[in-house]
Order: sequence, then structure tokens, then C-alpha cells
Amino acid sequence: MPAGGKSTVRSRRLGATLRRLRLDARLDQEHAAEAVACSTAKISRIESGVVSARVGDVRVLLDLYGVEEVAERRRLEKLARDSNKRGWWLNFPFQSNTLDRLGDFLSLETDATYIRAWQPVFIPGLLQTPDYTRALTRANPEGITAEAAEEVVKVRQERRRVFDQSGARFAAVIWEPAISGPMPSPTVHRDQLAHLVRTAEQPNVTLQVLPHGEWAAARVAPAFVALSYAQEASPEAIVQDTLVNSVILEDHEDMAGYVHAFDTLASAALTPDESLAFIRKTMNSITMENEEL
Repeated sequence: MPAGGKSTVRSRRLGATLRRLRLDARLDQEHAAEAVACSTAKISRIESGVVSARVGDVRVLLDLYGVEEVAERRRLEKLARDSNKRGWWLNFPFQSNTLDRLGDFLSLETDATYIRAWQPVFIPGLLQTPDYTRALTRANPEGITAEAAEEVVKVRQERRRVFDQSGARFAAVIWEPAISGPMPSPTVHRDQLAHLVRTAEQPNVTLQVLPHGEWAAARVAPAFVALSYAQEASPEAIVQDTLVNSVILEDHEDMAGYVHAFDTLASAALTPDESLAFIRKTMNSITMENEEL
């Protein structure tokens, strides 16, 4: 059983995939239960993520469902192996409920091989400098403590470190006001844009700026992050932030609209080279006069 006696993001992802593969093979839970010598109730718990499937059982089920692709089999076996793996964020001495809010999202992001983000208002979290994150957190009307704000800053920087080590692909579309609009200070603004320039030059990162005038495209969806795994371009999770939490969508029918929305935004945005030039131009236009923190 997953740690804590409840489903984890990884166990739910594995269970949902095994259920989809079973249905694609036109088999019922009785067939699956017979193959792994267990009850149909256990198969039901595995598919709902309440119980972590053993690697050996996953192999048997994949044989039963006719899954032969080596990469896909390895991915699902690893998911079973890591279902109860301790997340890096659990090493942080949280003094607030930050973990309760971020745990599922961090697990999804850590495993992702392709991350797509649309952000009309802010710089995407993975691309933020510590000072930019700190300023945003302090401005949160929820009024979190200084200690909790620093936790958010530390977690965001660790997220970036984990991403850099993973080699995952990252693509972001950012609306122009988030780039050129006022920031807490000229220094924070210039440093943040300089960081975007450095990041955009990485081979696994694609940044595009959506021009201010492309208002119709900007309204196709609120801010979201789409997370994909292995070789699959289609996402397995969509994450949207609220004022106090992150909402995770895992239903494939719900996600189809977000894929279309991102494609619409990317098509309307400047090319990566044009976007990089725009960011540089904006950065160079920032003056340091009358700076206030």
C-alpha cells in the first residue's frame, strides 16, 4: 500500500494506465486477477491507485494486455518501483503547510519528461529568480509568514535544480505583459529577464512570447502546466494554481482542450528567436533610476 495508507500520484498514474491498457485489450478485471493470481478487488485497488502494483505483477499484466514496446514497459515498471519512493521535498524542514499544497504537483513535475507552461501574468515558476519569487510571495493577499515565503523560494530553486538534472524538455508561452510589465524593482526586473535569456539558450528549453495584441489567443485558457511522460507528447496531468492550492486534472478528456490551447498559443506567439530578441530588448530598456524595493 502507498505510504500513509492512501494513493500517491505515482500509484494513481500507474493504475490509470493499467486500466486503460486493460480496456484497450477488451479484458475485464477477472482476466487480470486470474493472470496475477489475486482477487478482482485487488485489481480494482491497483487501478484506482490505492494499492501499489508490484513490478512482477505489472510485467504479467503488460504481457496479458499485449504491450510489447520496451520503453513503455520500462516506464511502467519504474513507476511501480518508485510508487512509494520518498520525494526530495520531504527533506525540507517545512514550518508551514507548503508540503500539503505542493506535494502532488512536485511528484508529477519531478517525473515529467516534457513540461509545457502557459502563463499570462507571471514568469513560470521553473524560470523564476529567487528575488522574483520572493516578491510574488510577499504580495500574496493570503498573507503567509516570512518563514513560509522563504520555503516557497527554496522549493522553487530546488525544483529548478531537479529539472536541470533530469534533462526534461520545457516549453513555455508567456504573454508580453508578464515580460514588460512593472516588477518590484528595476534590478529584479533586469535580473529576471537576464535569467530568461540564459535559460532560453539551453537546448531543451523553448520560450515564446505572446505579443500583447494577441488578446484572442491569450484568452483560450487560464494559466496552466501540462506534464507528459516517456515518449508521449500527450500530457497525463494538467496543473492549475488557485490562490491557496494547485488543482490537478488527470482525466484524458479534460486534457484534450488544454493541448489544443497550448498549440493555439504557440502558433500565435513570436518564434523562439524573435522572443529572445524581444526579451533582450526589454531588458536593455529598463533604467535603474529611482529604484525602490
